[in-house]
Amino acid sequence: MPTPQLPPQVSPPEFALSPALPHQIGGAEVWAFPVLPGDDGPLLGPGADEASDALGVDLLAALEAARATGRTGEVTTVPVAALAAADDVSLVLLVGVGSASVTDFRRAGAALARATRDRVSVVTSLPAIAPDEGLGAFVVGAMLASFSFHWRSTGPESRPVSRIVLAAVSDDGADDELARAIALGGAGWRSRALATVPSNLKSPAWLAEQAVEVGEAAGLEVTVWDAERLAAEGFGGILAVGGGSVNEPRFVRMDYTPRGATKRTPTVVIVGKGITFDTGGLDIKPSEGMLTMKRDMSGAGAVIATMAALRDVDCPVRVVGLVPAAENSVSGSAMRPGDVITHFGGRTSEVNNTDAEGRLVLADAMAYAVSELAPSALLDIATLTGAMKVALGQWTGGLFANHDAFARHVEAAAEASGERVWRMPLVADYEERVSSKIADGDNAAGGPGAITAALFLQHFAGDVPWAHIDFASAAESPADRHEWTAGPSGFGPRLLLTWLGSDDPLEGIS
Repeated sequence: MPTPQLPPQVSPPEFALSPALPHQIGGAEVWAFPVLPGDDGPLLGPGADEASDALGVDLLAALEAARATGRTGEVTTVPVAALAAADDVSLVLLVGVGSASVTDFRRAGAALARATRDRVSVVTSLPAIAPDEGLGAFVVGAMLASFSFHWRSTGPESRPVSRIVLAAVSDDGADDELARAIALGGAGWRSRALATVPSNLKSPAWLAEQAVEVGEAAGLEVTVWDAERLAAEGFGGILAVGGGSVNEPRFVRMDYTPRGATKRTPTVVIVGKGITFDTGGLDIKPSEGMLTMKRDMSGAGAVIATMAALRDVDCPVRVVGLVPAAENSVSGSAMRPGDVITHFGGRTSEVNNTDAEGRLVLADAMAYAVSELAPSALLDIATLTGAMKVALGQWTGGLFANHDAFARHVEAAAEASGERVWRMPLVADYEERVSSKIADGDNAAGGPGAITAALFLQHFAGDVPWAHIDFASAAESPADRHEWTAGPSGFGPRLLLTWLGSDDPLEGIS
């Protein structure tokens, strides 16, 4: 069977900074201005008065006519196509920023991007009134709300606005903030794209090829284990999960070294679950349970995208990204309930649920990290349990950690990035549920499912400070909402890059 050919995809908007007001910048199709709620009605932001004069249109009256309030993401549309005095502009957008928090600006950026699809250019003064980090949040929101994926013979249904100029911005630090925001938004875009690719193309080998390609472009050292090497080195979990598929498993290692690194520069390891499709194995899922399983490698996508952007955020520590990739399928060679597998390093697991496969591949990678890489901190990220969505709903990932300072780093990065997590308990009383009568552990501990899955993994972290993010709850957006687009969310890279790009990602940990 020939390999499917993915058609060319759309790209995110380009961004530029200008100290000028929108009416002073020529060539734009759209002008956009911020709207703030006020006690006596909404207030317009920088450049709106000048635009009203240039266009001969009372923009404040347009707001009043639309009964606009200035709430976050509210967009009032004012067509001006018939006015020659407006140069190339044909549309004015008045975008609410609510209380003008960082989150409000991320959401306002998303609203603007959706309102300008298929346009060539927009000039906006929204970031001119943004708080610290608000300009970057606006850019991230605009980038990610522009995301789309298609496999149509006729091309994409719509395209993102090509160019967004951030007007009335003269802060000396804006260039750096913009560059960092483009790195974070681009990583989120890449992660979302990887998760959206259908699994008739996205095999473990294909995913490994993507890691090699982006790793080479980012100056990373990338190593790939094939099935033969996995068997020779004892990666029993990855091999067992991938054993039922004609698409053989892979294991990927991506190494980032910061500028000026020495032998004393510490190492962080991040591990992402890479199940390129999950049928559930012999404990097969119902058909509706498989509809989103092309994105069961979203943890791997987050790690690959994060590794590719580490240099862009000037990460100060060594980082090794590990991706255990397999397809959990059904055949005569598939792992069976009751099988016992031996992980890298020797610990054994009894497989009493073949649909609890993610922890089996993560276990191999974590054991490898602890044994071979001497990390100062270890984090895994995975779409691991349906129980996480039951516990936390649609938009919040679960965080487990054996180290309080590490947990605080992740929580702070989640808050700053907009990829929210909630810390969950590692309840020792449930340890007996992950024990087996014939092996070191049981992969089918049952409820409370998210906690027992974390307890299973904790055994492979050893005494290393460890954090586990289970974002099965946040991996799929049912509809367009703020910066999320319908489909796989690409959750994770913004959080990871915010943490790893901080001044001291290991403060209080090592």
